[in-house]
Amino acid sequence: MRVLVMVNDFPNKDNSYTANIFVKEQVKALSEFVEEINVIVPIPRGIELYRKTSYRDYAIGENVHVHFVKYINPLFPIAYSKLRREWIWLEHRALTNFIKKKDIKFDIIHAHYTWPSGAVGVKLKEEYKVPLVITEHTSQTFNRYITTRDPLAREIWQKADIIVRVRKGDIDLFSRVGITPSKIRYIPNGFDGNKFYPIPQEIARRKLNLVEYEKIIINVANMYSRVKGHEYLLRAFSKVAENTSDAFLILVGSGKLLSHLKKLADNLYLGHRVLFAGSKPHDEIPLWMNAADLFVLPSLRESFGVVQIEAMACGVPVVATRNGGSEEIIISEDYGLLCEPANPKELAEKILIALEKEWDREKIRKYAEQFTWENIAKKTLEVYRGVLK
Repeated sequence: MRVLVMVNDFPNKDNSYTANIFVKEQVKALSEFVEEINVIVPIPRGIELYRKTSYRDYAIGENVHVHFVKYINPLFPIAYSKLRREWIWLEHRALTNFIKKKDIKFDIIHAHYTWPSGAVGVKLKEEYKVPLVITEHTSQTFNRYITTRDPLAREIWQKADIIVRVRKGDIDLFSRVGITPSKIRYIPNGFDGNKFYPIPQEIARRKLNLVEYEKIIINVANMYSRVKGHEYLLRAFSKVAENTSDAFLILVGSGKLLSHLKKLADNLYLGHRVLFAGSKPHDEIPLWMNAADLFVLPSLRESFGVVQIEAMACGVPVVATRNGGSEEIIISEDYGLLCEPANPKELAEKILIALEKEWDREKIRKYAEQFTWENIAKKTLEVYRGVLK
């Protein structure tokens, strides 16, 4: 089986740029079961400056080839959501020319995200007469597709062979736009069990120079959108700090909201209790998880929230909001605690309870095992085989 994977953005070779890292991890796991995977990432010229990275083709192992297809798109960045069909035409033309030039062969297309990857995937499906699987990862965008009955999204979904959704609770929503639930499959995201596993907390803290901290609460998220809930976490932690002297908050990540969040921490008099650690390579995140006593996910909305699984794979309990994804993961108080989103008072209460609770970390780790990328890859492979029949 030869797979063509399409995705709107992708990590670089060393994972210092981590966009859609979960797609890369899934591709690596799938590569153990298929003959070849070609990953195609369309890159409108100029977007490298916007994203503050550079793209270079590379290989993963012997049978995965990552291609960043750079092309001229005069619609970028002003028309990413307005002239969508024109965008699709430009991207499809660029990818078709590239596929022909490289003589890339494939038996099935797997597009991550409905638009633009899924839209272009529909064009390639019709051109090459192969099945198309679309995984929809978004939360806000997906909800907008459903509530507005977006005609382009509906058209794309109707023409795909299978739609994979990472959140089980959304499967029935597709019927609101005329997509039969029998066409939908639930396959969550996962984690790399070779990276995320328990190591002694003191070793992790020593490697990260965190030995002076007593109880560590950690959050890992980009700081580009308020939907990640950083403000509510800081306000909640100010209440935690009033009730305990040994808890410290570490925020791993960076983005346009960083200066605002630092200012908020200062205004809440938390400067000495909060560490803004900045962005870290994905391969380093397991150390930060293992250094923590508690992981907190304060998002307003999540389609899945893979970081909470990565924390649990290290045996770390989670406090999360009922954000759409977390309540499908934290199904027992043996693994973590849930609270309402945008509620600093309740979030603080749950953090304080979690800090005092005696957790069975081995039980948490074993529960997370079902979400290894190997298991997710096997489920994805079943979908491929089904549509190829």
